[in-house]
Amino acid sequence: MASEKIELIKEAIKARESAVIAFSGGVDSATLAALAFEVLGERALAVTINSPLFPRTQLEIAVKTACEIGIEHKILSFSQLSLPYFPTNTLNRCYFCKKALLEALLDFAEKSGYNAVLEGTNSSEIHGENRPGYRAVQEAGEMVFSPFVDFNVTKEEIREFASELSLSAASRPSAACLATRIPYGQPITEEALQKIEKAEEFLFSLGFTQFRVRMHENLARIEVIQSEFEHALRKREKISRHLKSLGFDYITLDLEGFRSGSMDEPYTLKKARLPYEENLTIR
Repeated sequence: MASEKIELIKEAIKARESAVIAFSGGVDSATLAALAFEVLGERALAVTINSPLFPRTQLEIAVKTACEIGIEHKILSFSQLSLPYFPTNTLNRCYFCKKALLEALLDFAEKSGYNAVLEGTNSSEIHGENRPGYRAVQEAGEMVFSPFVDFNVTKEEIREFASELSLSAASRPSAACLATRIPYGQPITEEALQKIEKAEEFLFSLGFTQFRVRMHENLARIEVIQSEFEHALRKREKISRHLKSLGFDYITLDLEGFRSGSMDEPYTLKKARLPYEENLTIR
């Protein structure tokens, strides 16, 4: 990351005098928290929202990462399953979630005397058609600050700087909330989230590094990176047996492998086909 961008970000954070940092423990929020702690010291507070969508292992990582940085850390409990519209799992699911989380952080910040809420959306994430979560950030008001967007900082640049800071998050695979494992239109329930979380914990225990267990009704569609396909096939009986014990009826391995946002693919493809299909005539 260019040193000029870093200095601009630090100056912008310092100007806010105190801040709460939305903190998941991933590379974006960890880097942001480290920068905030550097310029604000004890006036910076990392806050993690613990919810049914946030895996327990990720919560443990967040706690350890905050200790590594040295920043004060607080955990707030919150359940998106109580929100209107969210459990029905529409295409705007992330909007309702992000909006509620930011409102919770803003309320906490205001009551605790902090001047700003910092959140780690980066410039690599805001491109594309379906970005409802970022729309919630844009609507949140001036008290919410997204420095990596404002100063055009990419994910790759964040990882480079995190490496310079010797943060353990620098090479950590990107994580996403458990709701991203459930296709739009299929209701999000606590039972489904727990089943997915336990399935992914098992795959992690087998040594897989970057993967997802997508839940289609009662079918588990496993995505792993291409280099771990053979490992998945060697462990197929053990994986199948364990995931069925969790309540899945069918276990599949996705031949396309791991990719972020695979649940958006049917909608992207459908939209791409529309101009062609609209011009078709029946003969």
